[in-house]
Amino acid sequence: MNLLNILSLILEVGAAVLGVWIGLVKNKLYGWLIALTFIIYVVYDLSRFLSMTLPSHDLLFFIASLSIFIAVWMVGKGKN
Repeated sequence: MNLLNILSLILEVGAAVLGVWIGLVKNKLYGWLIALTFIIYVVYDLSRFLSMTLPSHDLLFFIASLSIFIAVWMVGKGKN
C-alpha cells in the first residue's frame, strides 16, 4: 500500500465519521447514507491491503453508489 492509498483510506474513514456525526448530531438521514458509502469504501480498501477477497464486491459498490446518490439527492432537495 503506497502513501496515496493510505491517505485515501484516512480520508474515507474521516468521511465516514463525519457522516455518522451528521446522522447523530444533526439527525439527518443523508449523514447515515454518506457513512454507509464510505464504510463500504474502507472495508474494500482494507480487504485489498490485507489481501482478502470480498464476496460480491460488485454488489457492495452498487450499494455504495446508490447510497451516495440518494444522499446527494436529499441534500439537493433539502430533505433530511
